[in-house]
Amino acid sequence: MDEIITLDYGSGGKKTSELIDGIIVSALSNDALSELSDGAVVNGAEKLVFSTDSFVVSPYIFPGGDIGKLAVCGTVNDVAMSGGVPKYLSLSFIIEEGFPTAALRRIVASISETAKKAGVLVVTGDTKVVERGRGDGIYINTAGIGFLKNPDLSPKNLRKGDVVILSGTCGDHGAGIMLARNKSLAEGEILSDCAPLNALCEKLYPLGDALRVLRDPTRGGVATTLCEFAESSSLSIELSEEDIPVRGDVRAVCDLLGLDPLYSANEGKLLAVVSPDHADEALRIMKSTEEGKNAAVIGHVTSRSVGKVYVKGEFGSRIVTKLTGALLPRIC
Repeated sequence: MDEIITLDYGSGGKKTSELIDGIIVSALSNDALSELSDGAVVNGAEKLVFSTDSFVVSPYIFPGGDIGKLAVCGTVNDVAMSGGVPKYLSLSFIIEEGFPTAALRRIVASISETAKKAGVLVVTGDTKVVERGRGDGIYINTAGIGFLKNPDLSPKNLRKGDVVILSGTCGDHGAGIMLARNKSLAEGEILSDCAPLNALCEKLYPLGDALRVLRDPTRGGVATTLCEFAESSSLSIELSEEDIPVRGDVRAVCDLLGLDPLYSANEGKLLAVVSPDHADEALRIMKSTEEGKNAAVIGHVTSRSVGKVYVKGEFGSRIVTKLTGALLPRIC
């Protein structure tokens, strides 16, 4: 660990893992926390899935959404990726003095609309206002609670031959934020894919233990998420570059900046690893929904090596690793 916390520690890549493992988990370790999933499964009258998240995205209003929509989608999706059906959210604002009331009204309306779409209720919250210059507009913290429906989603379940499916195009949110933040890069805009995925997840849960793991590839993108899968399973994952769906405008912005779409965040897509005998069914389920209409098989689990992810392209295979450095700070 470095002597000070830099933006790299918020990237979702190697530095984030160092911070979480080296400081937070080592001090607070327990069975639920140590799984390091998007949400924790805890005991109650029924088993609950509990998740929390904070949102600092800049700009706070962007093509395809805003910080309010993102807060609901991000928390709902974390509960759903952990096998839960989300029901209740908490909502806390930290607002900087001078923030436009009209923007706050828009953000709250977006929260209301997205919560209704996801079928969740905001049942508690808090609001604080800080001095001008101390908050950069608005930050939001949420927590989500849901009831566990698929109890065994984990990258530890991966088996050789399993199929990796991405529910749609890669890197939309990250590219959209990059373009919104840097208008001089190119003309036009890219819409964030920000969307609640709990309805799609509920359609996949009946696959039972054939559904090995679900995860939404947010910070660090598809590449970092799959590296985490491979490391947890002690297997490897091989991707086919030509099979990974990427929008043309997203690829163009990434090319312009010298970036790989595999590291660009999504906020409305999921990765599913499924047993080979249920892969066609999982793909059909995804393609039957609006959120998964562009779903594609992008790779397979192999025993080629331990904890590695390979991408096979036109000129052979290359290894991809977790994101290093801060590709784009404050992406969510």
